[in-house]
Amino acid sequence: MIILGIILVIIGYVADLPILITIGVILAVIGLVLVLLGSTGRAIGGRRHWY
Repeated sequence: MIILGIILVIIGYVADLPILITIGVILAVIGLVLVLLGSTGRAIGGRRHWY
């Protein structure tokens, strides 16, 4: 999710589309939050591990 967000931000800057930049930043932030929660061992969505 983080990589997808970064790719959308880059495409948004190159194509000068602010909506892609916004979506990319949101996806990157959500991805970082999920990584932080997963590294602390918290269960996300009722599951401890995602397969």
